[in-house]
Amino acid sequence: MSGHSVPMTSSRERAGSAYNGYLMLAIFSAITLAVVFMIIGAIPPEGAAKSVKLAFVGTLVTGALAVLFGLIGFFMIQPNQAAVITLFGEYRGTVRKEGLQWVWPWMIKQKVSVRAHNIHSEKVKINDLRGNPIEVACNVVWRVSDTAQAVFDVDDYKEFVNIQIEAGLRTVGARHPYDDMSDDDKTTLRGSADVVNAELREELNERLAVAGIVVDEAGLTHLAYAPEIAGAMLRRQQADAVIAARKKVVIGAVSMVEDALAKLSQDGIIDLDDERKAAMVSNLMVVLCGDREAHPVVNTGTLYQ
Repeated sequence: MSGHSVPMTSSRERAGSAYNGYLMLAIFSAITLAVVFMIIGAIPPEGAAKSVKLAFVGTLVTGALAVLFGLIGFFMIQPNQAAVITLFGEYRGTVRKEGLQWVWPWMIKQKVSVRAHNIHSEKVKINDLRGNPIEVACNVVWRVSDTAQAVFDVDDYKEFVNIQIEAGLRTVGARHPYDDMSDDDKTTLRGSADVVNAELREELNERLAVAGIVVDEAGLTHLAYAPEIAGAMLRRQQADAVIAARKKVVIGAVSMVEDALAKLSQDGIIDLDDERKAAMVSNLMVVLCGDREAHPVVNTGTLYQ
């Protein structure tokens, strides 16, 4: 017999109703004063029967409990805060109106902050597209957009966010190489920050949608090779830099030699045959491309001796 998973029903936030807390506070204050005056007027005289005294005590306790019970229904809503109202386990709506509010005391109120939260993740060690171990971390700005989903569809939405940030970071980090090692690497983690950050934000929004959470901003804050390969990759980057510098030096030297030969020929300073041109080009390239200072050698004869 094969089992079938039951799809989870997604909750949806709806507006909840609450009474104006300031009005209810005035009403309860008036009721409290009335109860106090009634109790004062009902104080039994000395020598009253025991039953009368017990009735007075019962009235006093009942009035005090009624007032205290009514005060339980008051709650305050701060700016960018909401209160999820439930009645015997049933969702009865979300109150977002700021200020003092009042609901029936048997209704449970759970406050949820809808302000922007900022999380800087821990460094996560992952493998990039080429399998190189790297360390990455990110900064995420998120907020609760649907309080019903955040409270009822996940167990702990804040812990859920932390776990999904790490999972999303691993997913996006594994899609691209750390650096462009070939011409096919169009998007890299190091060189395509805007693209990678946009992918990370989209990935997190998809993962956190089930909890009614929206990611406003996400971006990498740390990116480096893992310590075990950092030295080798540093030497590779240094080699790439040396090759690029050598290439630029050679191109510049060739241009300078070409200009020198053209100038000598144009001004008629000296008429060089192919062999002398080759020797001159060789000498100039050695001087211009060499790492060490050139030491001239005086030739008192001719090129052919």
